[in-house]
Amino acid sequence: MTIHIEDLTFDVIIGLLDFERDKPQRVIINLEASYNYNDDKFIDYADMVLLIQKELKEKRYELLENALIGLKEVLYTTYPDLQTLSLKISKPDILVDCTVSLSKTWNF
Repeated sequence: MTIHIEDLTFDVIIGLLDFERDKPQRVIINLEASYNYNDDKFIDYADMVLLIQKELKEKRYELLENALIGLKEVLYTTYPDLQTLSLKISKPDILVDCTVSLSKTWNF
C-alpha cells in the first residue's frame, strides 16, 4: 500500500537568513510512503500529517537537508513498518521567479 500526501501547505520558521528566522514562511510537503497493509495494521495519514507539521514547527530547521532527515527519522521511528519513503519540501516564496525544493527517497 502507498500513502500519498500532496501539497501539505503551512507556515514555519525554516532557513538560514535573518528574515527567515524572524517570520514564518510557507512550505509545501509532498510525501509518498509504502508499507505492508493488513486489516489490523494500517497507517493513519491524518496522524502522519500532524506529525510532519509538529516536527517542522517545533524544530525550526535552518537547512532543508536537515529538515528532510529530521522528518525521515520521526516518520520511520513512528511507523517502523515503512518500506519506502519519499519526501519533498518546497519553499514557494523564497525566490521571486521560482519555487525551491529538495527531495530524497529512502528504502528501509
